[in-house]
Amino acid sequence: MTASGEVVPLPYSRPQVVERLGPLGPETMVSALRWMTLGRALDARMQGLQRQGRVGFYGAATGQEAVSVAAGLVSTPEDWILPGLREQLIALVRGHALERYVHHLFADDRDPARGRNMPCHPTASEVHYVSMSSVIGTQVTHAVGVAYGMKIRRSPGVALAFFGDGATSANDVHAGLNFAGVWRLPVVFCCTNNQWAISLPVAKQTAAPILAAKASAYGIPGHRVDGTDFVAVCEALGRALAAGRAGRGATFLEFVVYRMTPHSSSDDPARYQPKEWPERARAHDPVERLAAWLEAEGLVSASGRDEMRLRAEEQVRAAVAVAESTPPPDPVSLTEDVYAPFGSGRSG
Repeated sequence: MTASGEVVPLPYSRPQVVERLGPLGPETMVSALRWMTLGRALDARMQGLQRQGRVGFYGAATGQEAVSVAAGLVSTPEDWILPGLREQLIALVRGHALERYVHHLFADDRDPARGRNMPCHPTASEVHYVSMSSVIGTQVTHAVGVAYGMKIRRSPGVALAFFGDGATSANDVHAGLNFAGVWRLPVVFCCTNNQWAISLPVAKQTAAPILAAKASAYGIPGHRVDGTDFVAVCEALGRALAAGRAGRGATFLEFVVYRMTPHSSSDDPARYQPKEWPERARAHDPVERLAAWLEAEGLVSASGRDEMRLRAEEQVRAAVAVAESTPPPDPVSLTEDVYAPFGSGRSG
């Protein structure tokens, strides 16, 4: 990390990786690359479909894949994920089917939300992945509530709340951090700092040069992590989750990443980002960084990477084909699963 706070990518070494990943092992990095490659294929395809009017909205996670894939691999089934806008890969890594997720993007009759939620705001209850919300910061207080419930029930789970740098200015984030600090709750606050709160650079929405430093005001340890370094992310999340499970309370992790796409399909970053930003972001690409190490170590070949890309693209194409052949929800379903029949479920 430079004096200005910018994270500088460093090369891996095999002994360092083996030591830092522990029981996960370098083979986990091959699996991680497959998941990141799928994420890239999904982002590219869905952004194209949105421009064609075939899906309504999409928020890409390009440049943030290391954080999501690491969280999916390091967390356990007992943990709960309360995402921001770009954590859909966590649900997939934890076992949510790609086809089911694509049904959601098309808001069709097989969408888990039956078309009631905004596209790219999935819900995956079977893997403890709570529905996204575009209301900034609300998932932080929700995560604290989940963590408080797990503490009361003596559950082994930990809540992981994901939010961006802009959300640290939201009142809900303050309330959530304060409550978690007072009650020593099993929650990990994961701030994915992609350095842009839509069009606002992080330096213009907070005077704090390091967001993780804010955690100390709430009695919570805060750590800044290179979010483009899959190994560093796994290591930081592993320590934070272990602290939560051991009753040592919450942790705040600031993952420094570089947004490589528009904020969403409704955004034009050329209107506000400096011209050199795209090149700077590509220089911190977490997928290429991981792939370079795997190729250097002989764990993945160039042809193997091509095969991963082709396989990922085919998986996405197949899921899209199924979703596009599925009819929309019947309008009558609008109130299904909303109201309980009179007299059901309660007595006396």
